[in-house]
Amino acid sequence: MASLLREVRSCTACATHLPLGPRPVVQLGAGARILIVGQAPGLKVHRSGIPWDDASGRRLREWMDIAPPVFYDPERVAIIPMAYCYPGRGGGGDLPPRRECADLWLDRLLAQLPDIRLTLLVGQYAQRHFLGGRARPTLTETVMAWRDYAPSMLPLPHPSPRNQPWFSRHAWFGEDVLPALKQAVAAALAEQGLGIGAAEG
Repeated sequence: MASLLREVRSCTACATHLPLGPRPVVQLGAGARILIVGQAPGLKVHRSGIPWDDASGRRLREWMDIAPPVFYDPERVAIIPMAYCYPGRGGGGDLPPRRECADLWLDRLLAQLPDIRLTLLVGQYAQRHFLGGRARPTLTETVMAWRDYAPSMLPLPHPSPRNQPWFSRHAWFGEDVLPALKQAVAAALAEQGLGIGAAEG
C-alpha cells in the first residue's frame, strides 16, 4: 500500500489541465472500516493537503458524529474522492472531477481496503460511479432512496455551506438520514473496539 500511495501522490497524469498543478489528496489504511468518496479537493484542501479541511469537512464530521482524530485516522476512515487534485473553478463553482484518477487508480486503491463496512457517497459523481444504474435520476431522489443502498452504502448530498437552501427544503434529510448515518458510522467503527470521540463544535 505504501508504494501505491507514493505512486498516487506523485501522479501528474492531468497536470496540464490543473490550474494550480497536481497535488493528489487521498487517505487510506488497510484497516479502514469507512470509505468516504467525494468529488474533488477544493482550493483550501489543495493548499493544506488535508482532505475535507474546510467548512464542508466540519459539517461532514458533525453528520458522522466523529472527532477529527478519528476522521483523520487512515486505519479507521479511508478518503478517496473521484478526483484527487483541485480541478479549478468554473462558472458555477469548482469544475467537475476529471476522469483520469478513477481510470488510473480507483480500483487499485479499493483493492487495498478489504474491511470496509460503510461507503459514504458524497455527491452525484460518487453516486453515479458506485451505484451505476441503481442511482435515481437526481441526487435528491437518490438520497431519498438511501434505504435501498444500506447497509453497505449511504448516498449523501455535499455538505458544502452552498447547499444550505437544499437542507432547508428537505427537512427529511436531517430527520431520517442523519440519525441513520450516525448509527451506521458508530456500528462500523465499533467493530474495531475503538472509541469515536465527539465531533468538533
